[in-house]
Amino acid sequence: MHINMAKKNDMTVTTLDLYNILRSKIGEGEAKALVEFVEQKVQDSFDNKKNELSTKFDISALEVKIEKTKAEIIKWMFIFWAGQTGIMVGILALFLK
Repeated sequence: MHINMAKKNDMTVTTLDLYNILRSKIGEGEAKALVEFVEQKVQDSFDNKKNELSTKFDISALEVKIEKTKAEIIKWMFIFWAGQTGIMVGILALFLK
């Protein structure tokens, strides 16, 4: 059994405190089982939240991808702009002949 701290409404209860309270009310075996169940639920909840959070590394990797995409968009904008300019020059050349 681990000694973890859970905080809710400014009231701190350690696993050992919870175990001692429950042991006097429902017995040693049931108290241990209930405390282990609660610990497992808290750990599962923490693991689920941990998987949803982004780290600084995740965010920096995303920023790199955004910068690469931005550079690609600018490159293609220039290519289309140059193409349009070339087509306009060609059309003007046809009209002025």
